[in-house]
Amino acid sequence: MAKAVRKSSIISLLGGVVSVALIAACSHTPTDADATETMVAAEPVQTALMTEQDLVATPELWPEITVPDLDPVIEARIDEIMAKMTLEQKVGQVIQADSDSVTPEEVKSYRLGSVLSGGSSAPGDEPFASMDAWLADADAYWHASVDPEGVEIAIPVIWGIDAVHGHANLLGATIFPHNIGLGAANDPDLIEDIARITAEELIVSGHDWTFAPTIATPRDDRWGRTYEGYSENPEIVREYAERIVYGLQGRPDDEDFLGEGRVISSAKHYVGDGGTQDGIDQGETLATEQELIDIHAQGYFTALEAGVQTVMSSFSSWQGVKMHGSHVMLTEVLKDRLGFTGFVVGDWNGHGQVPGCTNTDCPQSLNAGLDMYMAPDSWKGLYESTLQHAKDGNIPMERLDDAVRRVLRVKLAYGIFDKPAPSERPGANDESLMATPEAREIARRAVRESLVLLKNNDNLLPLSTEQTVLVIGDGADSITKAAGGWTLSWQGGGYDNGHFPNGQSILEGIEDALLPGGGTLIFDPTGESDVDADVVIAVYGENPYAEGIGDIRTMDFVPNGFDTSKLEAFQDKGVPVVSVFLSGRPLWVNPELNDSDAFVAAWLPGSEGAGIADVLFQTEPDYDFTGRLSFSWPATAQPSRLNSEDTPYEPLFAYGYGLSYASEATELGELSEDPGLSEDLMGNADPRTLFRRGRPGDRWGALLAFEGAYTTLQPGLTELAGLSISRTDYEIQEDGLVLSWSDPTGVLSIGSFANPVNLNAAGDAALDIVIAAKVPDGGEHVISVSGSCDQNGNCEAVEQITVTGSDWAEYRAPAACLGLTDLTAVQIPAVIGTMDAGTVAVADIRFEPSERDQGCSE
Repeated sequence: MAKAVRKSSIISLLGGVVSVALIAACSHTPTDADATETMVAAEPVQTALMTEQDLVATPELWPEITVPDLDPVIEARIDEIMAKMTLEQKVGQVIQADSDSVTPEEVKSYRLGSVLSGGSSAPGDEPFASMDAWLADADAYWHASVDPEGVEIAIPVIWGIDAVHGHANLLGATIFPHNIGLGAANDPDLIEDIARITAEELIVSGHDWTFAPTIATPRDDRWGRTYEGYSENPEIVREYAERIVYGLQGRPDDEDFLGEGRVISSAKHYVGDGGTQDGIDQGETLATEQELIDIHAQGYFTALEAGVQTVMSSFSSWQGVKMHGSHVMLTEVLKDRLGFTGFVVGDWNGHGQVPGCTNTDCPQSLNAGLDMYMAPDSWKGLYESTLQHAKDGNIPMERLDDAVRRVLRVKLAYGIFDKPAPSERPGANDESLMATPEAREIARRAVRESLVLLKNNDNLLPLSTEQTVLVIGDGADSITKAAGGWTLSWQGGGYDNGHFPNGQSILEGIEDALLPGGGTLIFDPTGESDVDADVVIAVYGENPYAEGIGDIRTMDFVPNGFDTSKLEAFQDKGVPVVSVFLSGRPLWVNPELNDSDAFVAAWLPGSEGAGIADVLFQTEPDYDFTGRLSFSWPATAQPSRLNSEDTPYEPLFAYGYGLSYASEATELGELSEDPGLSEDLMGNADPRTLFRRGRPGDRWGALLAFEGAYTTLQPGLTELAGLSISRTDYEIQEDGLVLSWSDPTGVLSIGSFANPVNLNAAGDAALDIVIAAKVPDGGEHVISVSGSCDQNGNCEAVEQITVTGSDWAEYRAPAACLGLTDLTAVQIPAVIGTMDAGTVAVADIRFEPSERDQGCSE
């Protein structure tokens, strides 16, 4: 690499970009329309992990429930099969690999029990795939697994996927509202229909198993998975859980149980994932055992009674013990007390988080009661270590046999031994079963029922179809934003409407409702238009996210993608405003509520945007707002739990609130626009954290830049000028970035331009930038890191860091070598570039006090 030219190269690449306001301070100051959303989280609570022996639970506290009886025919057949299995086959059956990391030949060689496709793992170059592509891989894995070469008996593989709101990794499938909206609908019959349709569309693509339902009871809405929960109220969760299992699997006493058009279900994440402290994903749940039973486990009781075949263990801990390593919870409670006879599957390398374990070595989890490791990219090393532990007696043969028996029990109940290849099964390869008129109508009905009307001053709604309507906001014509995370990719977002051939945007739905009535539609996503309109419909909200990347520190909605301050200008002109708010949780939106005459919580409605127009324009006489809040709505942005039984309980809108057209006139007055945040929350609790857990720190934003052009860093794939950035695993799933340069052009820039940040409030003598990095394919690659760039893109200095090897390691450089001489007012602390084509992965970028004197590279 030619070191001498790096400084000028970075300067030219970044020039002109820093004047863009990436992100506002944490107060509710509207940002530029193109600014990225801040998704920030408090640091994980540092609790001393207890040992399993320290954990005290009382299984007798848990209820006695009735689960379906074992089938003696199946049990006898299991005995016959296991008598023919080798030890190597038994170990293979308790391991699941991701389709991105295992070939059909390896499934055969290692006799693996299952393959999964993670949220962004699909055949081909995209995180989603067509029916034909899915089926081709399904057949390849199945044929490999049943190949009898070298074994007395071959055991078919089962293929799992996250179909959490429809089969959203299948191009053209029906995408239903996320669970938070379905909870507001509070319609169990609807829920069962949605699950049934999801199962039918999974069969089309050759899948056997969905990791659903999520039956968490979210208690802190800062959690990035809140939208995967139905309600803060365990009663709704309890009622829904069994109906979803029935929809996916059928009823245990019916002839079609796990028959044609049905798939294996998985209740997740057992147990307490919705109760973590501060809403931190994969964190610590400090509930008492009785609270665990009364709040977090209610959905499991009905799911088990409904015959759910698998249960997924939670990443989270209870009372200091990781659930993946808890014998008390997995065996003594779930299996012995509650009588669960199916198998427990892990979550994505969750076993590796158990103390004393790694992703490739963890007998503790199997001994605790895990029956199948989810080892997406670690499966081979885990297979080898587990086989050795079984040979050495560290995993008792009785425990391994029990795990294998449970896996076989589910496979036999599903009839996998008697099924043909996936593409030859009834319903497979039948595109006519995707997004059928029935499916789309049920999805549209789900949208209608999920809408919650929070404000309707002067009875503005319903709207007349004879009006001139101006539609604004970045969510109006974006199905990908309306659908949220877990849509086409794990994190969702970034796809145009052409990727949803059987979907309809909210804008299209409004057009279909308005134009036949003689109305006029004007669409301006930025809201810049100065046109005469009778009413404005503004569609905006959160950008897509999933899991921990969606964790936030406060309940403050930070406008992104659309500048909500423009709403006030329309009101000032006398044009009434209807806000359609897209979000995965209730958020503090008092400024937006004040600037709206009507306000609709639309949650994440999915691919049937016409359901919103149905109610806004009341296109049928019985279409009304029937949704009611299944989560309490915050009155301030304070980071705290807000649940209906709390004392004190001071929401803006209480649990169960929701207006209808029949409601008595209810005028919502002017609301306080003081977010109620302390100074540290309005600023930055840890300004030295630049990038962690998959997202920028809470005063920073991230973008790709090249000669004045830029694009904000997305949760999935982001590309600009020869630089593509995808995701990889560091500490948790996809919390690291893979920077791939096809040529040395674009850079990754982390900065805050609205307000400079003080990195040295503690007065340390010197700071180093610390970057965790590796070269994914091995070897070495030199990256260039610069800082202290001014408004014209001029950077004072450039430091070169040589990243070596395919294992994560930390690399340091003095802040002064980046040109950061004044650490009290920093706007762009890190610009990462290269001079040569190549790939490097980075994660956990931060500043720390210098450990030693260190010179700069030449």
